[in-house]
Amino acid sequence: MYDWLVDNEFSPHLLVDIAIEGVQVPSGYAQDGKIVLNVSPSAVRALSLENDGISFEARFSGRAMTVWVPVQAVLAIYARENGEGMMLQGLDDGEPPPDGQPPEPPETPDPGDDPSTKGTRRGHLKVVK
Repeated sequence: MYDWLVDNEFSPHLLVDIAIEGVQVPSGYAQDGKIVLNVSPSAVRALSLENDGISFEARFSGRAMTVWVPVQAVLAIYARENGEGMMLQGLDDGEPPPDGQPPEPPETPDPGDDPSTKGTRRGHLKVVK
């Protein structure tokens, strides 16, 4: 995903859960236990994407720092420009669903099932040439 974002000239960003053991990120930049890291080639040096974690060097408020993020702490990777990307774990508790499947969306009731809407006029579409 990272390579695809860079190849298509997007700026890849990681959403990281800082509560996971082993995360080494600058203090003071997190909100609600999460931090967003710009990992685009122009923002980092010595980027290493390994099976056990992601490491790189970057500047935060002018100070150089080495960042280490274990893979299990990465919640999402996405493009800054349009927000498109991939969720890697659930945002609510930091854990993936137990069966590995995303949760089913809640059922949306059919407006026709609501007795209060009976007899009301529904919108319609019209072809305009």
